[in-house]
Order: sequence, then C-alpha cells, then structure tokens
Amino acid sequence: MSDMLRGTTTEPIIDPTHDLIFRGRRRTALDSIFSPTNVAVIGASEREGSVGRTILWNLIGSPFGGTIFPVNPKRSNVLGVKAYPTLRDVPEKVDLAVVVTPAPTIPPIIDECAELGIPAAIIISAGFKEIGPAGVELERQILVTARRSGMRIIGPNCLGVMSPVSGLNATFAAGMARPGSIGFISQSGALCTAVLDWSLRENVGFSHFVSIGSMLDVNWGDLIYYLGDDQRTQAIVMYMETIGDARAFLSAAREVAITKPIIVIKPGRTAAAAKAAASHTGSLTGSDDVLDAAFQRCGVLRVDTIAQLFNMAETLAKQPRPHGPHLTILTNAGGPGVLATDALIMSGGKLTEVSSETMTQLNDFLPSAWSRNNPIDILGDAPPDRYAKALEIAGHDENADGLLVILTPQDMTDPTRTAEALKPYARILNKPVLASWMGGANIEAGERILNQAGIPTFEYPDDAAHAFSYMWQYADNLNTLYETSEFSASAEGENAPDRARVEAIINTARKQGRTILTEIESKEVLACYGLPIIPSRIATTEEEALKAAEEFGYPVVLKIHSETITHKTDVGGVKLNLGTADEVRAAYQGIRNAVAEKVGIKHFQGVNVQPMIRVEGYELIIGSSIDSQFGPVMLFGTGGSLVEVYKDRALGLPPLTNVLARRMMEHTRVYTALQGVRGKKAVDMDALAALMVRFSQLITEQKWIKELDINPLLASADRLLALDARVVIYGPEVKEEELPRVAIRPYPYQYAAPWTTKSGEVVMIRPIKPEDEPRMARFHETLSEHTVYMRYLQKMHLNQRITHSRLSRICFNDYDREIALVAECTHEPDCAIIGVARLSKIHGTENARLSMVITDQYQGQGLGTEFLNRLIAIARDEKVGQIVAYLSPDNLPMKHLFDKLGFKIADETDEKEMLFASLKL
Repeated sequence: MSDMLRGTTTEPIIDPTHDLIFRGRRRTALDSIFSPTNVAVIGASEREGSVGRTILWNLIGSPFGGTIFPVNPKRSNVLGVKAYPTLRDVPEKVDLAVVVTPAPTIPPIIDECAELGIPAAIIISAGFKEIGPAGVELERQILVTARRSGMRIIGPNCLGVMSPVSGLNATFAAGMARPGSIGFISQSGALCTAVLDWSLRENVGFSHFVSIGSMLDVNWGDLIYYLGDDQRTQAIVMYMETIGDARAFLSAAREVAITKPIIVIKPGRTAAAAKAAASHTGSLTGSDDVLDAAFQRCGVLRVDTIAQLFNMAETLAKQPRPHGPHLTILTNAGGPGVLATDALIMSGGKLTEVSSETMTQLNDFLPSAWSRNNPIDILGDAPPDRYAKALEIAGHDENADGLLVILTPQDMTDPTRTAEALKPYARILNKPVLASWMGGANIEAGERILNQAGIPTFEYPDDAAHAFSYMWQYADNLNTLYETSEFSASAEGENAPDRARVEAIINTARKQGRTILTEIESKEVLACYGLPIIPSRIATTEEEALKAAEEFGYPVVLKIHSETITHKTDVGGVKLNLGTADEVRAAYQGIRNAVAEKVGIKHFQGVNVQPMIRVEGYELIIGSSIDSQFGPVMLFGTGGSLVEVYKDRALGLPPLTNVLARRMMEHTRVYTALQGVRGKKAVDMDALAALMVRFSQLITEQKWIKELDINPLLASADRLLALDARVVIYGPEVKEEELPRVAIRPYPYQYAAPWTTKSGEVVMIRPIKPEDEPRMARFHETLSEHTVYMRYLQKMHLNQRITHSRLSRICFNDYDREIALVAECTHEPDCAIIGVARLSKIHGTENARLSMVITDQYQGQGLGTEFLNRLIAIARDEKVGQIVAYLSPDNLPMKHLFDKLGFKIADETDEKEMLFASLKL
C-alpha cells in the first residue's frame, strides 16, 4: 500500500444540478463534531485505564485549536486541566459534548446539553438497546431530546471520532490516525482500532475516522452527505453491520457516489438464509443478495476484505474509471499472467481481444517467441524500453479498457529502470494502468516510483486483476445511475393505472380476513396496471365450467379457485389441455377430489377456466417480496415449476426505469436466450422492460401487497402474457404505520395534474422523469440568452447546459430530496417541455431551495404563478419549514411574483449581485 493522496482544495463548490456556485456554506451541527471550537468531556477521569481518562488524554495530546473542559463533580482538575462540576458551570458555550458516564445518567445529561444550546454530542458509553428494553427506553428519551432541540448525536456504544486533518481525537483509541484523504466510518469500535493500527503500519491517511456505534441519531446518510461535501475527503470507506435507514443511505450514496468513491465492506455473505416466505420469490430473496442489489442501485462498491477496502480507495483516486471490462495483461513471465487471467475472469472481467493492428505492431518489435496472445508475454529478458513500447501499443488498442503490467525479478530484469520507463503512461492513455512488481527488497524502489507517478501497485497479479474488476463494477454501477431511459408516454391521464380498483380488491380481501388473493383477483390487479393477462372465468359447478370452456373454445385449462391455497400444483389443482366436454367434467371432479383429500373440501371454491395458450416461448418469473431492510424487492428470472431448482434470477429495488429493467435482465442466464437462439426469434425486450417498469410501479404504490408473483410469464416474439399470478397481502391485524417503507421513493404521481394557460391552452404539469432528458435538451434550445442569465445568474452556453452528465442528474430526481415539476404541451406529438420548476431540500436543515425557468414563448401566461403555488403546496406536504431562492435584482417579474405570494426579499446577500427570497411555511 502506497501513500494516499492528501491534497485539499479551496476552489468554489459547484452544484452541477442547480448550477449555483457556493463559495461557502453555513456551519452545521456535524461541523461541531468534526471541527469543534471547544469540547466538554462529561465523565473525564484520572483513573488509570478508564475511558474518561483516555479520551481526555487524547484530546490534550492532539491539539485541535480549541479549549477542553473536563466535567467531573468530584475533582477540581483532571490531568492538570481545570474541571467543572456540571456543564452549566463551564464558562464558555460548548460546541461538542463527549459523554462517557454510565448509560442511566445520560438522558438528563443530554437534556442539559439541549438546554444550553450545545449542538452536538458523542455518546461513548454502552448499555443501551443491546441490553434489552431498559436500554431501548434510554435511547428513546435521548432521541426525543435530540429531535426537539436539533442536537446531533453520534453513538451510543462507540469508539468516538477522529479528524486528523483538524487534529481532533475524541476517541479512546491508542493513537491518532495519519492525516489523509479517506473518510472512514465503522459500526464496530473494535474494528476501528484494528484498522487504525493497520493504517499506521501501511501509511494510510484519513480525513475523518468515525465510529458510528448504534446510530441512534446520526446515520450512514448523514455522514455520507457530510463527507461528500468535505473538500478534504476524496473517498469514503465503510465497515457496515446494519443498514439502518435504508432510504437515507440510498439517497445520500446515490448523490455522492458520482463524485467520490464509496466503498463498503459488510460481513454476512454466508449467514443462514432468512425464513422461507410463502412464495417462490420470498424463498429466493436472501438479504445479502438484496444488499448487493441496493449497492449497485446507488453506485456503491462492495469489497470483501479490509485490504481491498483501502486498495480500491487508492486505485480509484489515482486512475480513471474503465469504460468496459476488458483488461490487457502485459508480463515478462507466463505463470503470473495465467494467475491474473483466472482472477480476472472469475471476478467478472474479460481479457481484451487484441486487435489485428495491435498484433502487427507488437510483431514488428517483440522477440519471435512472444506469446502472440493476451496475456502479452514479452519474455523474461524484457528491458525497460520493451516494457514501455509494448505498454504504449497495447494501451492504444481500442479493444482495451485497462492495462495490467506484471514484472517478476529475473536476473536480467531491472525493476527500478522499468518503473521509470512506465511513468509517462500513468495518465496519457486515459485508461487505468495497474502494476504488480513481484518480489521483495529488489523491487521496492520501482514500486515507490510507480506509486508516486500515480500507478497503483499490487504485491500479487491476481489482486491487481481483481482490483480492475472492482473498478469496472464501480464504473458500470455509476453509468447505470444516470443512463438515459427511453421515452414513454405519461403513466397518468388516460394511461393511469386504476389504483382505486386495486385498493378496493385488497380492502375487500382484508375485511374478509384473507391474506391471499384468488388468481382471478390477482390477475385483475395486474390488469389495472396494464400488465397482459389471460382471460379467465370462475366456475363453481361442472355446468359453469363447461359453459366457460365453450365460450373460450377448446382446448382449455382448469385451475383450482381457492381463497386459501398458495401453490396449486401441490394439491393437484391444475389440469391442462382439456379438449372435450368430458375432459372438462373429469378435470373438475379430479381437482375437487384431490383438494378434498389433501387439504379438505372447505378449501375448494370452484375452478378457474382459461383458454389453453399454445404459443412457444420462455417461462419467466417476475415477483416481489419484502426485505427487512429495504422493503419491497423485485425478482426477475427463469420461471415455471422448477424456478427454485434453476435459481436463475436477478434482484432489484423498485421503482425501475427501462434501463434498470434491462440491467436486471442482463444479470440472468435466460437473458441470452431471450435475444434469440437456435433459430428462435427474439423476445420484444423493450416491451418486456416496459412490463417490468409497470410491475415495479404496482408494488411501490400498493403498500398493502406483501408478495406478488407472475409465474409463469410467457415471453415469445409475438407477445407477453401472465399465465398465472398470486398476490399475498397484509392481514387486517397489520396497521398502516407498521407497513415497510419502499427504500427508493416511487414517482409522486399525486403531484401531476393538467392546467390551462391564460390563452386557453391545456398543459400537463407533472414531476420530472429520467426519460425526460432528450426533451429537456430540446427545451434548453428554446431559451433566450436573457432567460438563461435570469435563471443561472451567469452566462451559460447551450453546450454547457445540455451535456448528458448535467441533464441526467437534473432528470433523475430522488423524490425524497427534490421534486422538479415540468410543464408539457399535451397537443404536440413529443409533449414538448415548456417550463421547469424545482424544489430541493437542503440537507441538515428544514429549508428547500427553489429554482424555475420557463421558455420565452410561454412567459406571461401565468405558468410561473402556477408553478410557484404548486411548489408551495408540495413543500407543505413534504414538511419543508422554509422555501429559499436566489434571484437577480434585474429579475423584476420573479421579484413581483415572490412579493405577491408572501416571500420576504432581502436587499442583499453575501453575494452582492443576488437577492435572497424566503417564505416560512
């Protein structure tokens, strides 16, 4: 492990989503934790070996630029520092309280902190929820005080917090971390001390080092946001045992990961499977697999070892992200190249197929005995110039996404001069370059040269290959975050799901005490969301079954109709390919008798008659079940009666976009077949992705659904058809507040409604969607230079405004954090966007920032007033305390609008060229 990057920056912070430049930000309660002006230690002690003594000693021994106030009612001084009986006796206002007293004493201490206006506390002490109900009650009391006062608390049951860049050491660890650029967060205090020892040996530095403990208040999301804003932190690494508030974590990680790597190690991959749920989906959805899906969804990289945690932080900081999975391996020995190849393939990477042009260039200068393949073995006698020229040629191969250079110290090898020769290629290729200088003392100088040049080195080539695969996984996850989705018509208006009908079906079943919908009810639920189903008829007698069969035409299928039976085939409840009336009669009686024999006649309420579908295709499963951490989780894969045998499936968190649906499909083996194999036509993949998007909308909107299976979903070149479906709902004993929350907030359709302009034109105003990106680009083409300046308070050229990286972030709203409304012309074929208004919550406050821009043609039509009225209503719904906005003094129409709606406008702000408008709600 080489020295980590330690640079800091004083450049202005640019918000690419909202295009405002903030040259500073207000101090928050978390700043009081990481860079306090002074610290009070409640429970400071002189007793040898006590936590109170160690923490005070660490604070004294590592100056942070502030004053330390020991609080101990029994001593006049502690370790030579004047002590105070209580917090009230401290002569200055305290910025941070570090509490190390017994757990039962802490609630009144936190009450006192709140009364004195202390913004933050670290509770080191244990003895809370881990001891049972009494500890849970102590936590509840503390949290009530924190919420009431706005105080932020880290812990309890934690090691504390270090901020090496400021000098703060409020921990009871044996030593201080080196300053660096990595923000480290851990739920395990013991692991913190082990990592600290390891980092001192390996010369790894940290910007902040946090033991988060039980996460009573400050959680992963809070710290990710904070470290994401911290200019001294270049990468965030975490040891995670529990996710806590899943929505807060995903929201923060998704926003920050695009600019800073977030790398996580979480134990539990081999934990015993959760209890089997009542559906195929539930039995396949292991919580660790769900966690992997969640990390992929928000751009977080998961690794398996502590060494990988920090290796990847360094590697991602030094080298560009690869654009694909293809690695070219350059080596002077065959064996290490083979080891690297195995590690690459097994970790999801691919070897580069060397192009014919590159092959020709290599043949022109390499010895005749070179491998003529990838790995490129340039032979054991390779001098530095052969390494350098081979790397340059291989790096310019368009097929290569990254390069790994391996050196084994043979007698004629010069590791130091070879490293010097490779230094110029650290950046110029715009592809990641990794190195493995194998050996001992002879290669150390070369390693230092490479690391200082920005080429990460690894002791073994298989570790390097694995690191490249991690780099590709990370890059691929980030690409998925903001990949443009295909445009689809609005899911509201005429295309809106029949939500009321679904709610009526579910409510009726719950009132009857049922937790399983019948197949007919389940399919009607699907149909209400536009999912294709097979027609069905309920028959409670043989005659009714015959009548339905004749209406459909033979052959038909009979399935048991029951309000209690989960799996039909288990009780002999399915009869296929019935071609005559006699066969229908026999099937009816056969199902009735089988059910009576196996589970009792009371479970038989008739049969479900359906036409027999004779379409060749693939049997798929699409389902959902509840994960204890993330709520509803989607499953896609190979379906049919052997679904649990094949176990070919991928998981994802709803709601989906078309892009995310395609990515889920790509992670299954059946995906290759769906694209057409052995003469079979391909399935309509766009239609299948759209079906998955609608399914995800169903399970995120209908919160009373616990599990839902479509199995099988018949997929062919001609059509998609749900042949069977089953819905499990929460019973009447479950209260609404007990329902699991969707980890990613679904599309807020309730904020979509039409509106009429002053000229009588009807437009639709709705929340923005990811697939709006191309139309947002066309919208920006309609804006005049004056309108652009009034919106962004600076000149901003069109090519700056319509880049994919910018527009994708504007269109991909985390609806828990921000909601942008677009107004679209319903009479135009492409539903052109004519205005955008955005409300963005400011993390750590109750405020939300407002911005708005309307195309010149529609200015003066009342759209600005309508936008603002709707955003004020949304802000109230979303529990926003205050709306704030910046505007130019020359923007008189907007100033007039703010005045009319009750905003206060300050004459000047820190930015003298802007006005500041605010509305308390």
